[in-house]
Amino acid sequence: MTFTAMFKHSPAVKSILISTLFVLAAHMALAQPIASPVDMLPFRQIPDYPETYTAKTMLVRMIDGLGFRYYWATETLTLTDLAYKPTPEARTTEETIDHILGLSAVVVNAMQKKVNTRSGEETSALPFATKRQQTLQNLKLARDLLLTGPDNLDAYAILFQNGTKTTRYPIWNLINGPLEDALWHVGQVVSFRRSSGNPINSKVNVLTGKVGK
Repeated sequence: MTFTAMFKHSPAVKSILISTLFVLAAHMALAQPIASPVDMLPFRQIPDYPETYTAKTMLVRMIDGLGFRYYWATETLTLTDLAYKPTPEARTTEETIDHILGLSAVVVNAMQKKVNTRSGEETSALPFATKRQQTLQNLKLARDLLLTGPDNLDAYAILFQNGTKTTRYPIWNLINGPLEDALWHVGQVVSFRRSSGNPINSKVNVLTGKVGK
């Protein structure tokens, strides 16, 4: 009996083949990079550096460096990458990305003098591509507001609301808190995606802030 005849006359063979096709399709879907909702997101390349060294331009450059690293750490992630975690107790890659999104909100709120009612630790039900877009846009808005805002960094602060109490932290805490924490977690995303079989683009040069061809 030929293979064609077996498929035609045997429901069992047909069922096995259909199941195999579904498994293969699901595996391919998990391995496909997740497209961003827009073609061009900020920080694909690091912005030009300022002409002068000031406290404000140095802080802007720190945000630029974070944005560039985050862009490429999260570029071409797949569903398999997002679900990866090194131990049962650890965050998954996507949960780590949720945390970075929360931290980016704290950064931009400091530039807008907005009160934070959430800690930045929360998870998000948004699609990954939307979370990535929002994080990059938060960092872009923060650096733009900083560049056009007051030169005196005392004008900015982190404000946390807890019930009726508002706690204020100076810009120093923004540096050693949300900014450095976000950079730490971006490094985790890079490490996690390497472990899940999808390492970061090897042509990314964090020294020059460019990507080779």
